[in-house]
Amino acid sequence: MPEEMERNLALELVRVTEAAALAAGLWLGRGDKNGADGAAVDAMRRALSRIDMDGVVVIGEGEKDEAPMLFIGEEIGNGRPPRVDIAVDPIDGTRLLAYGMPGAVAVVALAARGTMYSAPQGVFYMEKIAVGRDAQGAINVNASVADNIASVSKALGREEGNVTVIVLDRPRHEQLIKEIRATGARVRLIPDGDVAGAIAAADPSTSVDMLMGTGGAPEAVVAACALKGMGGDLQCKLYFRDVAEYRNAVKQGIDPDQVLSINDLVSSDDTFFAATGITDGELLRGVHYSSGQATTESLVMRGKSGTIRYIRAIHHGEKLSNIIS
Repeated sequence: MPEEMERNLALELVRVTEAAALAAGLWLGRGDKNGADGAAVDAMRRALSRIDMDGVVVIGEGEKDEAPMLFIGEEIGNGRPPRVDIAVDPIDGTRLLAYGMPGAVAVVALAARGTMYSAPQGVFYMEKIAVGRDAQGAINVNASVADNIASVSKALGREEGNVTVIVLDRPRHEQLIKEIRATGARVRLIPDGDVAGAIAAADPSTSVDMLMGTGGAPEAVVAACALKGMGGDLQCKLYFRDVAEYRNAVKQGIDPDQVLSINDLVSSDDTFFAATGITDGELLRGVHYSSGQATTESLVMRGKSGTIRYIRAIHHGEKLSNIIS
């Protein structure tokens, strides 16, 4: 890919997440997760279809949601080079948006064709640990909670346990939370949105140092693209909810104990990631509508250069209508 086109592609992806966020933001607090998700998917797909690329959706609305658009394997873009893998999450934190809670974002990631990991059919979750640049190489998903926290504390130059760990608020994490607190570390619970949680763990401007716990497998790949741009680190293992899921993975020739590094999740360093806030959060400000216009805040990252840009945009009148209609 020519250098100039690569840079333009990064900015095109921001337009994609802006479109999804603007469409989704109209559903804030309405309690309708499906309506919000449908609006975001429609807007994101229209925006993606205009981009100069020959894309295939590797991480999409997917098998679990039985989505009619942005499904895994869908071809997207105008068919011109470059040939790329695409990962989308039109709303990371659908419940957050539906119930007027902070932290919902629209995200899209892109990498060279064939470089994004695709989870085995029928397996939806992974155990995850994510950290930022200063703790790169200090995590081991097979190690105990105490050992990981001790290792990250040391890497950050802190007293053992003097870290904050972000965890999805789920019943399955009850024991994990006890083990984290037993080390003296702080726990920050989030109701949804572990892509944003992983980014927060890698962002030195936040109060978060690590993400731990079990979350969606597709979200791990999306987060890996973001963390490559931030210099962070991520390790995962497949998580099986029952024996049937385990046996199904084994039948597909998958090693159920494999540790997936950030490079296993996305093998290319030439990655792009874009996110736009939908509701106000620590990572990004949400969409705000006022007097026929709307403002958005986005970030875009490129893995190859490590460049991170924050973009605040004002969308007016007819242009705004074209984005969300």
